[in-house]
Amino acid sequence: MTPALEAIDLHKSYRRGLLGRSRQAALKGVSFRVERGEIFGLLGQNGAGKTTFIKIALGIARRTAGKATMLGFPAGDRRARKLVGYLPENMRVPRHLTALTALDYYGGMSGLSRREVRRRAPELLAMVGIAERSRDSVATYSKGMLQRLGLAQAMLHDPDLYILDEPTDGLDPLARSQVRGYLADLKKRGKTVFLNSHILQEVEVICDRVAILHQGELKTIGDVQDLRRKHTQAATGLEVEVEMAGDEARLRQALGPLAPRLVRTVSDTWSLKTMLASQTEVDQLVDSLRAANISITHLGRRRASLEDAFVQIISASPAA
Repeated sequence: MTPALEAIDLHKSYRRGLLGRSRQAALKGVSFRVERGEIFGLLGQNGAGKTTFIKIALGIARRTAGKATMLGFPAGDRRARKLVGYLPENMRVPRHLTALTALDYYGGMSGLSRREVRRRAPELLAMVGIAERSRDSVATYSKGMLQRLGLAQAMLHDPDLYILDEPTDGLDPLARSQVRGYLADLKKRGKTVFLNSHILQEVEVICDRVAILHQGELKTIGDVQDLRRKHTQAATGLEVEVEMAGDEARLRQALGPLAPRLVRTVSDTWSLKTMLASQTEVDQLVDSLRAANISITHLGRRRASLEDAFVQIISASPAA
């Protein structure tokens, strides 16, 4: 089966300057593929080339060199675009429309009849939480409500591939959780979700695989858990947090060189956050505290995150 999205040595540069004699490279030989039925995240700082890739895939921008395909068709092919639900970043909806008439408009662009749109619209608007405001002008909508409407229009024609550019931007924590649920349901139905987001905690929870772009170059691609392990273990070690109760003098003596990190919380309770090189050092710390008759009320170890991996990968990249 052909991949949902594929880039092969993809290049894109823009002319710049008064006469357009110089060029700014937005994508520099990027190659990766998004398999059907997975949730895939494209990560990178502002200007990394994420939105440029989406524009090329949809035919909004032309590649300079290389190859890009979508659902087995050349990037931008109308046959593929009919099978795509797209939510752009900062979606703009004509202000005179309501949610219902906006779905009429977008549904018509996707080849749906008005009758079919009106059949599907109530359920979608209820799902994204704006059914009660469906007849109000979108000029009265908040940014979060417009984002919900954008999600509804992307799902309206039941496409095979969803391309979502910052899908949780402007949403509160509860709405973000709901969006994650929608995406998980789409995956269960065999749909492919490609999302671009700067909220790495969201990506870590929902995505199967991610690719990281930096200054137009693909730095890494892989399973979220594998990237987290591979790129953070050596850099972060074991970050430990200990809460303790006991005599301050004995506590400081037991901690030795770690004593300056000790922080008083309440009464005779103390907190220590530190980085240790290995589990052996954690065991030695616990042994020292117990030998000094210090009560350990909490001992926790921070798990390395996708954000840790992202920061390490970007920091290791040479400046342009």
